[in-house]
Amino acid sequence: MTELPRAMLIDMDDTILSAYGRPEIAWNNVTAEFAAEFGPLTSQQVASAVLDSARKFWAVAEAEWRLKLDEARRVTVRNGFAALAASGHVLPEDLAIRLADRFTAYREEEMFVFPGAHDAIDELKARGVKLALVTNGAAGAQRAKVERFALSHRFDHIQIEGEHGFGKPDERAYLHAMQALGVTASETWMIGDNLEWEVEAPQRLGIYAIWIDVHGEGLPPDSTVKPDRIIRSLTELLPREPA
Repeated sequence: MTELPRAMLIDMDDTILSAYGRPEIAWNNVTAEFAAEFGPLTSQQVASAVLDSARKFWAVAEAEWRLKLDEARRVTVRNGFAALAASGHVLPEDLAIRLADRFTAYREEEMFVFPGAHDAIDELKARGVKLALVTNGAAGAQRAKVERFALSHRFDHIQIEGEHGFGKPDERAYLHAMQALGVTASETWMIGDNLEWEVEAPQRLGIYAIWIDVHGEGLPPDSTVKPDRIIRSLTELLPREPA
């Protein structure tokens, strides 16, 4: 498929922005800052416990937790500390809170727009593609990112879960965005990094779904989801000019 569609629904976090990807690197960096407070434990051991806790938490977490990320991180660190305590390594409660809050601040500090993303979006808009930013998360935090990274004027429609009361993979998220742009599913592409939210759910509605694999890690071996296309950068959405 080389021709551009009438419309694109584009995810924000880890599609346009480097936001929450590679949590193992982020947690190892943050725990290293607190290494002197872990007693006999290494910062890597604490990071591993917190990562395991976070994966278990998000595997079953209700959608409402996406709107309370700060609190969710405190819960996952506390749970990680509880696992360490069960193996005989007790760490103080206040350290769990400080570690979780530092992780939140670290993520904000390290956030950036992927190279070429702004230019690709601008070029798509210039070519007449209708664009909607469709992002999950809390209203305040997500709106702040939209403004901080100069995304507002680049989209015809901005849809934030916390502002609208529904988010991906609820089919209302895609239907509402398409309605706002005045397009049908067959005229629409969805682009994002989450296989459930940006591929599987939109495909059920007849939307052409593109998975962005920024780090080139490939589909998980056990994945049953089959993207219509895989890219590593939004710049790949632009048709190649004939040689």
